[in-house]
Amino acid sequence: MKTFCGRANPTTGALDWVEESEEYDYHQEIARSSYADMLHDTDRNQKYYAGIRAAVARVKARGEKATVLDIGTGTGLLSMMALTAGADFCYAVEVFKPMAEAAKCIVEKNGFSDRMKIINKHSTEVTLGPDGDMQTRANILVTELFDTELIGEGALPSYEHAHQNLVQEGCEAVPHRATVYSQLVESELLWSWGQLQPVMVEGARLAPPPAVTQCAGAHSVCDIQLSQVSPEQFTPLGPLCTMFSLDFSKPVSSAPQSHTSHFPARVSGRAQVVLSWWDIDMDPEGSIVCSMAPSWTYPQPKAAPWRDHWMQSVYFLPTERSVVEGEELSLTVIHDDYSLWYGLQTDRYSPLVPSSATPLCRPCCTCHAHLVWNRPRFGELNDGRRTESYVRALRSVLDVDSVCLSVSDGSLLPVFAQMLGAKKVRHLSLFFILTLSSCILIANSMKGGVELLEIRADQLSSNDLGGQQISVLMGEPYYSTSLLPWHSLFFWYCRTALAKLLRPGAAILPRSATLHAAAVEFQDLWRIRAPCGTCEGFDVSPMDQMVQRSLDFRESREAEPHPLWEYPCRALTLPTAVMTFDFTQCVPEQPINAQGCFPFVRSGSCHGVAIWMEYQLTEEVTISMGLSGDVGEQGACEWSRHRKQGVYFFPSPRQSVGEDGGGGKVSYSFTFEPSSGDISMDDTNAN
Repeated sequence: MKTFCGRANPTTGALDWVEESEEYDYHQEIARSSYADMLHDTDRNQKYYAGIRAAVARVKARGEKATVLDIGTGTGLLSMMALTAGADFCYAVEVFKPMAEAAKCIVEKNGFSDRMKIINKHSTEVTLGPDGDMQTRANILVTELFDTELIGEGALPSYEHAHQNLVQEGCEAVPHRATVYSQLVESELLWSWGQLQPVMVEGARLAPPPAVTQCAGAHSVCDIQLSQVSPEQFTPLGPLCTMFSLDFSKPVSSAPQSHTSHFPARVSGRAQVVLSWWDIDMDPEGSIVCSMAPSWTYPQPKAAPWRDHWMQSVYFLPTERSVVEGEELSLTVIHDDYSLWYGLQTDRYSPLVPSSATPLCRPCCTCHAHLVWNRPRFGELNDGRRTESYVRALRSVLDVDSVCLSVSDGSLLPVFAQMLGAKKVRHLSLFFILTLSSCILIANSMKGGVELLEIRADQLSSNDLGGQQISVLMGEPYYSTSLLPWHSLFFWYCRTALAKLLRPGAAILPRSATLHAAAVEFQDLWRIRAPCGTCEGFDVSPMDQMVQRSLDFRESREAEPHPLWEYPCRALTLPTAVMTFDFTQCVPEQPINAQGCFPFVRSGSCHGVAIWMEYQLTEEVTISMGLSGDVGEQGACEWSRHRKQGVYFFPSPRQSVGEDGGGGKVSYSFTFEPSSGDISMDDTNAN
């Protein structure tokens, strides 16, 4: 059965009604999962296996039968490990029905159906007793309920319920414990993602509103591949602290808790950011450890395991604080049942959270900025070189008679235009974004300098403009709903809707955008799309087949958004401009097509094509949302940290041969469809 679904189109701005299969949502969920990333994590798998073998051995040494409860079984891998290690029976719980069905196929394929029961429920719904899902309580608890923040997937409530209802007292748990580590640092780079900094416009200082600088910000964690942030880009102000541990073999509480670590400041500086990660001990002795530490903590960084399902966390303090070398500091972490947040106290004898008090409430944005701008967007606004480019471009198109209109979300461009002397400046955006813009204007004594309009571009009339025609239409372009590079073409659709309100010869900034692409070899990101086949000796091919069916449903024909600065890759072809969009003209009625090829210039395994936009602000000024520098001699790429790029993954890698080895190429056909605003790539090599 099919149904009509209404979806806001991020490129055209329209509400599209599309016919979707009733299976669309779960296919999308499967296709956009880690695609067996965890199964490719050999370090994780081997340490789980070792921990499970040790737990089963301890139970058997006591003369007991080994009954396992596996919560969040996924493919059933950990249960099959337990049975191979000598467990007598496994109850494997999986709430996601397609995955539970795949697990049944995998378990049957590997010959464990007679000793394993798949329970398609949330673990808190599992019943116990003669007529229940489980006949008896388990004495071994195996779980993989963790995310980058450790507890963000509901691990604590699940453990709490399991100990109360499903496992024996004193059960063996794999993992046995988890430990959270944190370090207080100063980092201009990382702090630029958390707070708006003063902006310099031709020597004039644009100050952020007090409401923004005094706001505690959003509580959500910033999870990144911290291995890609060089230690040179932050200064540790204290040691790596052990903040707290959770013993999973004992009852676990999901109630809010706080933990404080005291230490003297190592150096003087500005306390801004907390870096955090965790590790898990698979056994009580702590001899089998799986660590999430970034690669630069390893004696040999290249030996660090790569994983995308567990990364590292960055937390922003509510406000930055100056600290002096030797000063006693107290770093406190507070957690509820799903998330963590941090606070800093400079007087160790006045703890941040007294033991008799209720833990501090989680940070909550009160200024709207942290709701409007994500972390990369803060970094973009704080990028001085980028600001200089926009100011230089604006200066070249503005004069004292300029009537300007901005159509970006939460943009500072209208403020820049007013500071540069434009006659009239207006800004189109949503209400809460306009509220933020108003605060910026008031903080800089510019109230009334920019007229704020809460209206769609296609609804704007001459009356809204006071009868004036627009002489400068500007955008960054940035829109809060954008994910893929071409979603910023919403600016083009706005420009088209405003065509009759533009003065003849009006300046359009940016004047055009160019879609660029390069065929690449990923160092590790390819794993999220790679079939697994076998994992630790178990055949998990039904999982591969399920994911491929979901990819074939639609996702294999679509690009995925990824911040490529976090995922090193090598360009195997030259970066190529494949399609240009002329914003000085209206959106065409007919599709735009571009065909060609990327000749290989380097040898390697080609995993797909990276795609990004470059904006031509004026004839002299261009800004890239992709490559931020020249490609290295060996193909190394440096990517913008401000926007996500798009990636078309190939179904399987291709061995490329560079110029010195006989050539080769990737043939392509790109199509921009004006009615949908989408860009598709046809990999003609596969035909």
